[in-house]
Amino acid sequence: MVQKIIQIGSSAGVTIPKKQLTELGLQVGDEVKVKIEPVNKVPADKLELVALTQKLIKRHQVALDSLSQR
Repeated sequence: MVQKIIQIGSSAGVTIPKKQLTELGLQVGDEVKVKIEPVNKVPADKLELVALTQKLIKRHQVALDSLSQR
């Protein structure tokens, strides 16, 4: 499950949807183990490739749009 970090007062938190609480038999106050992994983060060694790809797309946007409509 992927959730966004939200502001809760001066802290931050992640919510657990009611459906998942029910499916897991959890209630407010129960303790759970949480594994934290960033989502959609590009590893540093891939940033140059991403930048070059974005530059290529921008340079050839008209041609790419034309191809996508065929």
